[in-house]
Amino acid sequence: MRLQKFIASCGIASRRKSEEIIKLGEIKVNDIAISEMGHIVDPDKDIVTYKGKRITLENKSVYVLLNKPIGYITTVSEQFNRKKVTDLVDLKERLFPVGRLDYNTSGLLILTNDGELTYRLTHPKHKVEKKYVAKIKGHPSRETINKFEKGLKIEDYITAPAKFKLLKKESNTSIVEIIITEGRNRQIRKMCDTIGHPVIDLERKAIGKITIGNLPLGKWRYLTSEEVEYLKKL
Repeated sequence: MRLQKFIASCGIASRRKSEEIIKLGEIKVNDIAISEMGHIVDPDKDIVTYKGKRITLENKSVYVLLNKPIGYITTVSEQFNRKKVTDLVDLKERLFPVGRLDYNTSGLLILTNDGELTYRLTHPKHKVEKKYVAKIKGHPSRETINKFEKGLKIEDYITAPAKFKLLKKESNTSIVEIIITEGRNRQIRKMCDTIGHPVIDLERKAIGKITIGNLPLGKWRYLTSEEVEYLKKL
């Protein structure tokens, strides 16, 4: 097993974060510091330590679904003393948000200590659909919607094809459903800014077939075994 996958499977960090930990030289295999990618370990024979403590695959994997309120950040460390989503989940295990929802966005957020699942759900190559409902300014035309769906140039990248459905027109605003397969920083807000219809409110409703359902805002529940198996197959 590759070292970064082993670290992620132990629940220490996500796959990408595990690679950063290795590069920093914080991992030792059989008392030898490893700082390069691609090192292979045998979980049954090799002794792997992180900051001097042995890590193993025996750590219990935990999977939580949270209905994130506005006003919480999705990082596990915070220098400005803002409220974190992990403050809402009172468990002994150290959990990591899968992807991000920005400070002013609410809705479905998965937290886990399973780094492999985090990698699968966030890497663009897996094209996992994330469904949002947004309130935006104005009424987008069919031409504008087509541009949104085909891909937009945002800063230094072009967004992947997306889905955009007009649900309701109000006097000066619209309620729309947006589905993307990426998860770049503030992506939907930037896309809506680009087409001239800024976001007023934004809520994530689903990841794949996993939905927020009737879960109250600010509350969480464990994912069922069926939901976990479904996510692992995406």
